[in-house]
Amino acid sequence: MGLGQAPSHPVGLSLQDGRWKDRLSALQASQHPDVCRWLSPFILTCSVYFLLWIPEDQPSWVSALVKCLPVICLVVFLWAVPSGRGYTWLLQGALVCSAVGDACLIWPEAFLYGMAAFAVAHLLYFGAFSLSPLQPGLLLPIFLVFITYYSLLLLHLEPDMVLPVAAYGLILTAMLWRGLAKSGSARWGALLFTLSDGVLAWDTFAQTLPHARLVTMTTYYAAQLLIALSALRSSGLKTD
Repeated sequence: MGLGQAPSHPVGLSLQDGRWKDRLSALQASQHPDVCRWLSPFILTCSVYFLLWIPEDQPSWVSALVKCLPVICLVVFLWAVPSGRGYTWLLQGALVCSAVGDACLIWPEAFLYGMAAFAVAHLLYFGAFSLSPLQPGLLLPIFLVFITYYSLLLLHLEPDMVLPVAAYGLILTAMLWRGLAKSGSARWGALLFTLSDGVLAWDTFAQTLPHARLVTMTTYYAAQLLIALSALRSSGLKTD
């Protein structure tokens, strides 16, 4: 070892790696936006939606915009997260598709288009959640619930709606499986999204449920928020 040469002892390398990790964490913290500040538009637009509570029998572009704005705000929120990872891009794509679905569902005649948009959103969430960890043991209980629920729901469907609703249900179930396989907020977001869709479908096709719209939209916005927040963990950033 020559004079002035850095020691090659493993402890020295460990200390150096630790310093680089500390510097990287400090750099990430300095780049991380104020989460509350970036989420305030989402909270505000959610409040506007529930305060206005535009009747469903008055479809208009104004009601569509009011309904879509919270989800669009989450797209902007994810853009503000300095990650640049594919996970975040997939979430943004899913949110954009969800906004399209929200707008379509304002008009009853565009219901199938809205369902197709949400199906694409769930496929993007499925891709974001990935197949690791696989956890195949989750499939059996999820599939049993799916079979039970949709067997009852399909009894109330018109013949031309059976195939689209069943296909959508399978995609939603796949998304739920991958969401539950993950830890953190994505798991709860996937679960709430499934609950929201389940209430909406039953209220639409089977029988009217009390406060169905309130339950559907509350769980829906909460689900989108929780899934969006999972990008912070995925990018290695902290919210505190």
